[in-house]
Amino acid sequence: VGTMAAMGPLPAMGTLPPLPTLGVPGVPELKPLTRYEAMRLGPGWSHSCHAMLYAPNPGMLFGRIPLRYAVLMQMRFDGLLGFPGGFVDRRYWSLEDGLNRVLGLGLGCVRLTEADYLCSHLTEGPHRVVAHFYARQLTLEELHTIEISAVHSRDHGMEVMGMVRVPLYTQKDRMGGLPNFLANSFVGTAKFQLLFALKILNMVPEEKLAEAVAATQRPKKAAIDQAGGAG
Repeated sequence: VGTMAAMGPLPAMGTLPPLPTLGVPGVPELKPLTRYEAMRLGPGWSHSCHAMLYAPNPGMLFGRIPLRYAVLMQMRFDGLLGFPGGFVDRRYWSLEDGLNRVLGLGLGCVRLTEADYLCSHLTEGPHRVVAHFYARQLTLEELHTIEISAVHSRDHGMEVMGMVRVPLYTQKDRMGGLPNFLANSFVGTAKFQLLFALKILNMVPEEKLAEAVAATQRPKKAAIDQAGGAG
């Protein structure tokens, strides 16, 4: 089901509701803009397109922790986590055509459409980049097929080191699962986009997202003490 279709028809121009924000303490906001606004930006702007592929997952970790969803990200050549996608040259490609071209190099078997468009944000930093984000819900079997296909794609072992699934639960120690995952290093807007999608698509309650982010900001005294004891 396409993301825009799942969210219902868009209101007529002039009656658009305020653009959603992330609203999670500890995560700097990026400036949202509509797709229409993004397409009207001048030639001095670059456009990046990335996609989150996910599927409902009824599985239980250790027989007691609901997995909720399987969400795909990838480990990049530079050791950073990100979503499949890349920059799109608007002189030659539409957003979706450019995104699908890049996805074909890294995944090999999925094509997204405008119905999968989720949001656009202006990025921070010296470069004028607008980041477009897409989300497509699949079945767990379809997602697993993509994981297998990714191993045989052209970029595997080169620009992409491998696919990973995002743990959407938090264990009793309040660090295992999503908090530990968020403590990794992410490229560009990827961490913001992950949290934004999890909130907007109601995949993780907002208060749980805030707790996971807050946990990554606490000093890891216990881990340091444990490492000292092991020595």
